Amino acid sequence: MMYESVTGNEESYVISTNEMTGNFAYIDNQNLYMATHRAEDPWDVDMRKFRAFLREKYNVVYAYLFMGAFQIERQDMYRAFQEYGYVLIFREHGMELKGKKKGNVDVDVVFEMMRDNFTSARMERAVLVSGDGDYFRTVDYLVDMGKFERVLLPSRKNASSLYKQLSNRYFAYLDTERVKERLQRQRKRQGT
Repeated sequence: MMYESVTGNEESYVISTNEMTGNFAYIDNQNLYMATHRAEDPWDVDMRKFRAFLREKYNVVYAYLFMGAFQIERQDMYRAFQEYGYVLIFREHGMELKGKKKGNVDVDVVFEMMRDNFTSARMERAVLVSGDGDYFRTVDYLVDMGKFERVLLPSRKNASSLYKQLSNRYFAYLDTERVKERLQRQRKRQGT
């Protein structure tokens, strides 16, 4: 059985390469968070349910969660995301910029999508989770190459109009009532 490092260094999470072919998801976590929290009816995505949704509906075997800069105080959240089945990717910043800059993961997302497209025999198609129009050219290219499954737009209100140029087959909204009902984190009741 062959093994490969998911993040590219020897100490990272290791997976078997014999059995994991399917679609790869690339999730702009800041865009997902901001779009759902700035929606007309704000909501929290249950990340455990979301990972299951990606696996069941879109055959996602690898879900890359682009997190921005690493923050030591969020280690419990990072650990939970890994337990749910996400591969976390952090944005590298110089020491002088840490804590002063937003995640700005766009280049990292595009790089990983294109690298996997050209080098991974395990990736069938890409699934993108973001409404950011900066990804449109990459999405359009992957559609033309037959290597794109779907862009999952977290919010109708905050999605780039560029994605409307695609066939309906290539995009879906996460803020429909049916999808929200399935993915929304249940708020804890007061006093229980």
